Amino acid sequence: MVVDPKHASVNGRKRSQRPHTSPREVADELRARIRSGTLRAGQRMPTQARLADEFGVERGVVRQALYLLQTEHLLTNVSKGSPATVAPDLGLSRALTGPGAAPQPTMVALGPRIATAFAAPHVEIDALCLTSVSLNLAIGEGLRQIHAGRLNPAKIDVRVLLPGRDIDLAFPVSVEDRDDDPVHERWLAQRNAQGQVLRHNLLALRATHGIDVHVSFRALPFTPPVKLYLLNGMEALFAYYTLTRRKEEIDHEHLELYDSEGTQSMLFAFEQGAGLRDTTFVEQSHLWFNALWETISSELALTG
Repeated sequence: MVVDPKHASVNGRKRSQRPHTSPREVADELRARIRSGTLRAGQRMPTQARLADEFGVERGVVRQALYLLQTEHLLTNVSKGSPATVAPDLGLSRALTGPGAAPQPTMVALGPRIATAFAAPHVEIDALCLTSVSLNLAIGEGLRQIHAGRLNPAKIDVRVLLPGRDIDLAFPVSVEDRDDDPVHERWLAQRNAQGQVLRHNLLALRATHGIDVHVSFRALPFTPPVKLYLLNGMEALFAYYTLTRRKEEIDHEHLELYDSEGTQSMLFAFEQGAGLRDTTFVEQSHLWFNALWETISSELALTG
């Protein structure tokens, strides 16, 4: 069923023209209508042309906003042709993406949120982690949407804090003391390779799409017991590295080691404006990250 005309906007009237309205602002307004029940589960959205007229923007801005909401599981069937549909299971959608959402494994929660962040004109991602494996995997959806022409940010800034190569890592580490350290060498190779891939994939957007991209890495003098992702100054995603003792084959040798599977770490989401607790956590996380970046971290070369 096509949405009733009186539900085409919050107050039933067409908005004044706002030529600088961003995809995120359009998405925020449509998200509010969905969560309030103005747009109901299973209902067809207004056409993209109608939404563009209402918000005073180009259809491309509306399309980016709709794709953003699709990554949040609030819309389905977003395309250039027929109108999108409000997701039939909004209870699940709210549980996944709303304020106070239940924590989820990193590889479930991080990708959709980074894709949402890529809808902004200026994308800012800060990450503190043991390696950039999770970030590399999660950023793929945003890159795919850029290459598909669905998203088109003007600028992307990414900063990553990783442990330095010469420190004694708390983990991953062999259970038994050893003169040689194949576990450390494998971690170092993974840290460097993942960082290089991340930097290459992002910087390639300069040539392919003319996007102003900057990617920076700095080295920490300690092993981070947590991982943190900061998105566009609006979200802080936080997870603990939970250690386990397990066996693994490294360089044809069976070793016991202490390690954490970062891609499965449960990610807690905090959002600016979603209450005092969330807002304070986001602000303090930015202060903490910037303090580490500007003080005790050092230049990091992703080499051997």
